[in-house]
Amino acid sequence: MEPFDHASALEGCARQDPASLRRLYDREAGFLLAVALRIVRRRDVAVEVVHDSFLDIWERAGSFDSSRGAGRAWIASIVRHRALKYIRAAGRETDIDEAKTAEIVDTAPDPFAALAAAQDGARLHACLAKLDADRRRVILLAYVEGLSQSEIAERLATPLGTVKAWVRRSLIALKDCLS
Repeated sequence: MEPFDHASALEGCARQDPASLRRLYDREAGFLLAVALRIVRRRDVAVEVVHDSFLDIWERAGSFDSSRGAGRAWIASIVRHRALKYIRAAGRETDIDEAKTAEIVDTAPDPFAALAAAQDGARLHACLAKLDADRRRVILLAYVEGLSQSEIAERLATPLGTVKAWVRRSLIALKDCLS
């Protein structure tokens, strides 16, 4: 898979260039749908989350600052926050049995095929492997499972301050590793 310049596409969106948004959508929609599905657990809602997130990306692209992080991470965080907002507004997370989860994943585009082929995916996995087990678990619970820091603290029976420190330090370590 050839490299994609997310920052350039976001700059185009900030200039209101529809072709830039189209390139970004074509490149990332499948991956972002998987992110949203992992959190909201309903395909129809995940599709809506991704749609609304692309509207946010279009409107907020001018606020993207490449010196603060990668463009792909910025757009993924928009999807993640919108999905979490939906879950919190709904007041509960939908429980789905394993068969239903497999059905949802089977009907979704395969974003992981593209991610596995991408060098940044391999680099991220290598950087995650460098974190100690507790910190890696906290990051995965937050960014893959979509749990809040207080939910993580409760699940791990760990003080909230400790979880917050682990998240912050782990994100800094990952950023340094990926730079």
